This record gives sequence, C-alpha cells and structure tokens, in this order.
Amino acid sequence: MDKNAIFVVDERVKRTILNLEKNNIRGHYVQTEEDALRKIEELISEGDIVAVGGSMTLFEAGVIDLLRNGKYNFLDRYKEGLTAIDIKEIYRKSFSADAYFTSSNAITENGEIYNVDGTGNRVAAMLYGPDKVIIIVGRNKLVKDLDQAILRVKETAAPANNVRLNKDNPCTKVGHCMECKVDSRICNEYTVIKRQSFKDRIHVIIVNKELGY
Repeated sequence: MDKNAIFVVDERVKRTILNLEKNNIRGHYVQTEEDALRKIEELISEGDIVAVGGSMTLFEAGVIDLLRNGKYNFLDRYKEGLTAIDIKEIYRKSFSADAYFTSSNAITENGEIYNVDGTGNRVAAMLYGPDKVIIIVGRNKLVKDLDQAILRVKETAAPANNVRLNKDNPCTKVGHCMECKVDSRICNEYTVIKRQSFKDRIHVIIVNKELGY
C-alpha cells in the first residue's frame, strides 16, 4: 500500500481500537504476522492450557504452529487421528482453557465483534468459559458497522468457507448467501459481542495484512 492508503487503514484501526477499549475489550495493532506472534507470547504463559476455534487466519498467521511448539498445553482440534468423540471432548475442555484463540468474521469500527458459526462451539467459547479470548484478524475484517458486518459474511466469508469445507450449498454456486434452508448449512449461530463485563478478557489483535475470509 502507498502512504495514502496506509493513512486510511491506520485511522480506521485507531477508531476501532478506541471503541473496543470503551467496550472493555483490549485492542492491539501490529504490522506483520511475526509481530502478532510476539504479542501472543506476551499475553499467555508457558504451560497455559490453550485452545482454538476453527479459523484459516490462525493457520495463515502461524498461530497454530506457535501453540504446537511444546511450550503450551494445546487442546489441538486439528491433531491427526482424532475421532468425532475426541473432537467433541476438546470442544468441551476448551471452555476451561486459560486462553482461547480464534478469528472473527468482522470487527466494527464501533468496537463490536460479529460472528456466524455452524455448530456454535467457537462463539460459545468466545462468550463464556476461557479466562482469556485472543482474536486475531487481518485488516480485511474491519467494517464500518453491523450492517456491513452482515453483508461481509453474506458476500465473502460464508461462500468462501463453504467452498473451503467442500459444502454443496447454494452459495458455492453463485458466490454469495442464498439464505438456504439445507441440512448442510454452516451459518446457524449469529452473535454480536457489544461489550465485556470483565475488562480485558477479550483481546483483539489487528494485523495490517489480508488474512482469512
């Protein structure tokens, strides 16, 4: 990006972080994936129980590799050979984690966190359970308001994730949400986090890169 585009992004991030802070949510702005990993290492301690929600961003930013480095007690939902029962148990244990890592479908400039889930395990842990929730997002996840957040999911996140998961749902044919009623629908649980009762329980790390969907 040239300096003019950088100015626009930086100002949007400043507004977003200011409003996150007003909502008892801690915001952090970093320039690279490596910076994000260093910030994560500041936020958690060796030996912590850590868990993750489903997220392409966590893979792209190197978070999964960081959590697998042996320093942490990682409830790894992506470990090879897990059965459906194993994964279900990991989801339940995640509520007792010291730190829960995920991304978000959209963060509004008003400091709101918007997400759409398939089964709800990710948003449930974000809402309650883990002592700390660390959300990593690229600048592409920042939107003006909830209307734009909803539109972003319908036109970008939902169809892209359906393709990634090899779902034969209507959005994979046309590239945008069709408000389908099929059994394989992955857009089922809609949540908005507008504020936190416990100050700084949620940390949002905004990376000045395009990450995830």
